[in-house]
Amino acid sequence: MGRITNQLMAIQYRIDAAAEEYGRDPETIQLIAVSKTFPSAAIEEAMHAGQRAFGENYVQEAVDKIKQLDKLRPWLEWHFIGPLQSNKTAEIAEHFDWMHTIDRLKIAERLSVQREPHARLGPLQVCVQVNISGEESKSGVHPSEALALCEQIAPLRGLTLRGLMAIPEPTQNPNEQRKSFAAVRELFESIRMQKEMTAGFHNFDTLSMGMSEDLEAAIAEGATMIRVGSAIFGQRPPSAKIEA
Repeated sequence: MGRITNQLMAIQYRIDAAAEEYGRDPETIQLIAVSKTFPSAAIEEAMHAGQRAFGENYVQEAVDKIKQLDKLRPWLEWHFIGPLQSNKTAEIAEHFDWMHTIDRLKIAERLSVQREPHARLGPLQVCVQVNISGEESKSGVHPSEALALCEQIAPLRGLTLRGLMAIPEPTQNPNEQRKSFAAVRELFESIRMQKEMTAGFHNFDTLSMGMSEDLEAAIAEGATMIRVGSAIFGQRPPSAKIEA
């Protein structure tokens, strides 16, 4: 077995162990392999090891890889997990299955209009990003604004509102990790409870939170999607590009 296969197995073992510890069904927790800065060959190796969902942060890099792997499209699920400028929404609408980082209505409206010519892909699955720790360097809406944004997104054509995404402030303290994730979960549950009978909220079932350093805490607090990159693919090169 190759290195990527072994590391995928190690991460899946951690997910399964955490699910067992906290009384979760591991089948309800999806691993997103964050492949930003890694070549399409690494994605193909991970796919042959059983990984289906891949997360990308940089639009042009991602589109290049999606095109390179076009023959494998039926077996791949592409998630955009980075901040997005409004002038780059067309590429997301054309190529991706999921968009995790909507933090303003303008982005959602553009995605809605631009998805229509690509209806063969089905609705774009979207999450609202919440800045749960209030960090100025992070994207995302304030928790108090999340419900209103979800209400605005829910009726948009070509989109399916799925839930919330968050990247809490990093900490090595497991109790602090769980506290942040619990705040996201409580917000998610509040929205779901208020809107469970409302059109556009029938698929509101996703909590995208947790990475390699804190996935156990995220699973403990209800994460349904975990985003892991370097622990699967290795360390990113120092010269890895940062796309504006």
